[in-house]
Amino acid sequence: MALLGAMLGAAGGGWINDVYGRKKSTLLADMMFALGSLVMCAAGGPYILILGRLFVGLGVGIASVTAPVYIAEAAPSEIRGGLVSTNVLMITGGQFFSYLVNLGFTEVPGTWRWMLGVAAVPACIQFVLMLFLPESPRWLYRKDEKAKAIAVLEQIYDSDRLEEEVEMLASSSMHEFQSNCTGSYLDIFKSKELRLAFFAGAGLQAFQQFTGINTVMYYSPTIVQMAGFTSNRLALLLSLIIAAMNASGTIVGIYLIDRCGRRRLALTSLAGVVISLVILAMAFILQSSSILCESMFLGSCQGMLGWFAVAGLALYIAFFSPGMGPVPWAVNSEIYPEAYRGMCGGMSATVNWISNLIVAQTFLSIVGWVGTGPTFLIIAGIAVLAFIFVALYVPETKGLSFEQVELMWKERAWGNQGDRESLLGAAP
Repeated sequence: MALLGAMLGAAGGGWINDVYGRKKSTLLADMMFALGSLVMCAAGGPYILILGRLFVGLGVGIASVTAPVYIAEAAPSEIRGGLVSTNVLMITGGQFFSYLVNLGFTEVPGTWRWMLGVAAVPACIQFVLMLFLPESPRWLYRKDEKAKAIAVLEQIYDSDRLEEEVEMLASSSMHEFQSNCTGSYLDIFKSKELRLAFFAGAGLQAFQQFTGINTVMYYSPTIVQMAGFTSNRLALLLSLIIAAMNASGTIVGIYLIDRCGRRRLALTSLAGVVISLVILAMAFILQSSSILCESMFLGSCQGMLGWFAVAGLALYIAFFSPGMGPVPWAVNSEIYPEAYRGMCGGMSATVNWISNLIVAQTFLSIVGWVGTGPTFLIIAGIAVLAFIFVALYVPETKGLSFEQVELMWKERAWGNQGDRESLLGAAP
């Protein structure tokens, strides 16, 4: 139900962003977080608990659309990728911190109520702090609140850079006016360049999930136990280490994304993901082989293969977290035109949550059908497809302004005619 709420929140969050702004969308998400957390905490039965999960999911969906867009629109282009990736660090770091918080509540009376209720605290803190932050300058300018937009930009840029940014905003605003660009969902499928951008963005979001990251994060204790570590405490401890590695890898991604570029970082990440998934798969396949480990050597051999599987899991996180963790969100925050950034971002985030739900609901079933090793080989095959997709369809956006990115899509869609085609004026 939380994932269903996230899907609905992401689908509607794009429209809310474009109509009411990034700041109000964040405040709404915080309200949903806090409400859902308190409902779960006070639940007198399972159906009330499920309703609280739905509210929390709605908040997650809205926030997943809003945060990357808000950060990207307020960030200078040369550090935009790193700042958007910081949002991913807050997510992965929050996952690790939540493990520690929940561990602390395991010895407290009313354990699960405290675990679920305490989540309202950071939501309330963010709500209060968000009241003191400005609206996105690009959203303000598009809504014809130019004085407010320039006042926000003055807090970000020095005087020389400020004039350049205002000129680009004015040019972008004039282009939208001349194109009669009202920003409807149908436009995304009528315009060739928008279709290309959405295909790249939504594809990245889908492959982020189908290459297995939330399989690892949701089921890491189960996977560790599958590897032969039957102790619940040891399985949870190893899962905690994996969560810490995920957060640490995101920090590496923040450093690299504006230096190496989004595309190169994603390709390197996927190459490592393929290798680590094959290692993980082979560990499970060899472990289940009755030929390799016989009689008196069975215990020591399986123990060795168990650690081999955990090493493959750690290697997977080490490659995934710096690249395919932050890159899809960074790319989706910067590849869409102003009038469509909220809608396209919302649709792409919805693809992410739908893919997340599919993976979460099918992983253990597929393991039951074909076995753990073959399941990871299937995911490795999907990662190969993801590598090919990024190589063919995802352009490099490092250091480009939003206007330069829009021109790049026109050139990809129309070749040398790109500079003479309007966003919606060309034939589909």
